[in-house]
Amino acid sequence: MSTDTLLSDCRVPVLGICAYSGTGKTTLLLKLLPELNRRGLKVAVVKHAHHNFEVDKPGKDSFELRKAGADQMLIGSSNRRALMMERPVEGDPDLKELLAMIDQSRIDLILVEGFKKLALPKLELHRAEVGKPFVFTHDPLIQAIACDEATQLPADCRLPQLSIDDVDGIADFIQGFIGQWTPVAPAPLGPCCDSVERKQLSVNQGVARILTKVTPINDTETLPLTGALGRVLATDAISPINVPQHTNSAMDGYAIAHGEHTSFKVVGEVFAGHAYPGVVGAGEAVKIMTGAPLPAGVDTVVMRELATETDGVVRFDGPIEAGQNVRQAGEDIATGATALTAGARISAAEMGLLASLGLAQPTVWRRPRVAIFSTGDEVCAPEAPLKPNCIFDANRFSLHGMLTQLGCEVIDLGIIEDNEDSMVAALENASAQADVVISSGGVSVGDADFIKDALARLGTIDFWKIAMRPGRPLAFGTIGDALFFGLPGNPVAVMVSFMQFVQPALRKLAGEAQWQPRLIKAVATEPMRSRSGRTEFSRGVASLGAAGQLEVRTTGSQGSGILSSMVQANCLIVLEEAVDHVRPGDAVWIQPFSDLM
Repeated sequence: MSTDTLLSDCRVPVLGICAYSGTGKTTLLLKLLPELNRRGLKVAVVKHAHHNFEVDKPGKDSFELRKAGADQMLIGSSNRRALMMERPVEGDPDLKELLAMIDQSRIDLILVEGFKKLALPKLELHRAEVGKPFVFTHDPLIQAIACDEATQLPADCRLPQLSIDDVDGIADFIQGFIGQWTPVAPAPLGPCCDSVERKQLSVNQGVARILTKVTPINDTETLPLTGALGRVLATDAISPINVPQHTNSAMDGYAIAHGEHTSFKVVGEVFAGHAYPGVVGAGEAVKIMTGAPLPAGVDTVVMRELATETDGVVRFDGPIEAGQNVRQAGEDIATGATALTAGARISAAEMGLLASLGLAQPTVWRRPRVAIFSTGDEVCAPEAPLKPNCIFDANRFSLHGMLTQLGCEVIDLGIIEDNEDSMVAALENASAQADVVISSGGVSVGDADFIKDALARLGTIDFWKIAMRPGRPLAFGTIGDALFFGLPGNPVAVMVSFMQFVQPALRKLAGEAQWQPRLIKAVATEPMRSRSGRTEFSRGVASLGAAGQLEVRTTGSQGSGILSSMVQANCLIVLEEAVDHVRPGDAVWIQPFSDLM
């Protein structure tokens, strides 16, 4: 497991204390932890122990309940709590799982004792008398070495060198390590760097290659606000007014000038949409409704529930803070401020915001034009009788739905028969009309080569194998000025490939330059299996569990042709390349359908 994968869920620095048995790891920690605490650092420690260690004693309730069969035993008091879990595994425990169990919101650092073979930053401890070799000579993740006076380091050692008995010096080093640490950006879709040599591209590498070929549309149009839903702003929306326009009351109550008075003479009232004509003096109050402009002379509103009014005089219960329950003019958006930036997609909330500013004619980018067609003599249009040995064409309609959801103009070219001349004609026709051309089928190993030969005659096309399932084969390139995507033929693979590769390209083309797929952590409620070395996308159903935690399960069988599973699902479960199995209770990434379907 790579360092990035191991530490991708860590929001605080993690440092291993690396040494052979007998070097004094625990002895050092017993001295180091009080010093780090004295410096204001809260530290968690993860320790690698032997197989059947015990943390409580026979006869204790927690011990006996665990031995009786409790899979998890949580015991808590006013001072501490302990969670004991029965989790037998072959070999070492999963450090990534252990790190995820730590409440990182309460600490500044995690120290890991043991696990010296894992890919995490480490401080090596060394004593000559132990007679063991150095670790740093074959582990590039060693950050420094702390050793005794008898240790002779190689002349070419360039690591920071500390005394194993200098607790202050080691604490200084750790503070410097914390100061230089940056969190690992989560990469559930595989590495982004295209310089990483692989037989199959990661999902992120494929997306990165595609986006370098996408030039955003530069044609704009101005639309009525009611016609702008789903469109992308081409210019910043600058507010011509203050929101709110006037300093106003956030409550129904009484407006007063904050001061030493304990009772106030009520001299009038003001409603939303109206103004109080005079100036309110010291010791005077005005009844005021939510949203009404604050009269001159007042700065505070006391809510009606705290007021007692008798014979035109009002008194209040409890303390009064100056400025309470008052919304200042321009508090939400000030005149001249940018309310929405260019590149924002207009949803219902954005429509309301633009309307509230009087911006009824937004300027948006032209909609991307996308031509789609299916290939294969075995594919029938759903409006025609089903031929023997054929299937109805589902892919064009799934693509049509997703493209419409993204605000694209769809050009449907139907089903193209399996011969090269038909393919060439279809591709020429499509590329002349559209910004993007999408086909489904004909890009897998063993498929007829008609589409590949046609593309070779017309454009520049790459055929890639992506380390993912479903949807491993992908074709991408250009035909004239149009981008081309050749998606797999299986219905689920088409939708998953569209989500991962076509969607980001279309969003950039439409002007959403900063868009990123939305990925959320959820807890698996069932075991799942994958093959390490590829990203697995399983159809999932995410819901809020009884404990208020987001949970996810699969829809069952995950065959690439089971389109009904996409209907049942509300997300994709993303199993990372380094993951080959998931246990109930493990955290997994999910990609919600809400942005697209």
